[in-house]
Amino acid sequence: MTDAATGFAAWLRGLQDEICSAAAAVDGGTFLTDRWTKGEGEVLQGEGVTRILEDGAVLERAGCGFSHVRGPRLPPSATQHRPQLAGAPFEAMGVSLVFHPRNPYAPTVHMNVRMIAAGHPGEVPVCWFGGGMDLTPIYGFEEDARHFHRVCRDALAPYGDDKYPRFKQWCDEYFFLKHRQEARGIGGVFFDDFSELGLARSGAMVQAVGSAFLGAYLPILARRKDQAYGERERAFQLYRRGRYVEFNLVWDRGTHFGLQSGGRTESILLSMPPQAAWSYRHTPEPGSAEAQLTEHFLVPRTWI
Repeated sequence: MTDAATGFAAWLRGLQDEICSAAAAVDGGTFLTDRWTKGEGEVLQGEGVTRILEDGAVLERAGCGFSHVRGPRLPPSATQHRPQLAGAPFEAMGVSLVFHPRNPYAPTVHMNVRMIAAGHPGEVPVCWFGGGMDLTPIYGFEEDARHFHRVCRDALAPYGDDKYPRFKQWCDEYFFLKHRQEARGIGGVFFDDFSELGLARSGAMVQAVGSAFLGAYLPILARRKDQAYGERERAFQLYRRGRYVEFNLVWDRGTHFGLQSGGRTESILLSMPPQAAWSYRHTPEPGSAEAQLTEHFLVPRTWI
């Protein structure tokens, strides 16, 4: 492992600790810590720490996982834009999280930061980064969307004025359910196969995004976690969570990468909500808050 990879892995572990500590303080509950290893004889080798809080007072399910693995060949989901690395051995590390709050007015959030290095024997490994964060409200609030996007923009500002608008558009296009022709949420930022700033500065940019997560999400959670709701709002929450499941299983490259490379299934699927529902041709009442979600919030917009 290179010095850069060693330092990035240490930062990832610290980021997981910081985020889980802050989330546990808000919820009042405790994250289960599941340390795992994959050894000789398995497709992947390496280690990780899966932390999960379930049935909390604020967070109905919150998963935050760290993994650092090595494999004999990159899976197809990782070589779409790097065909020269098809079949190459690789090393991958990252932190990924999804928080599903109990209150329907509090949005689901996802964040991921990762580094991958790959190369055929005898060649210098190629390193690149990916990540971002995005917000998926059940009920939309303008101030929440603006705050989330403002923090994303400010985290990326030191790395070029083009980064936020470019990664914001990438996020809008990526977190899109093509079979529904519908956005998953109100977006944020997303980038992949990123190395254009050089190894050190590209890594620093990814760290800036990961470090901005708590400031982007916790103020929103604090505003919404105690808002009164009833059966109608809960039913709509479960229905919208079904869309979240559809995206993660059908379209998400990270899920595909983990499963195709022989990763740990329980850790890969920590993003799944504890409960979800589907309804045949669900149609919100015209003018309702539920209709407002798809008509006003789940469309690409300039939030700031």
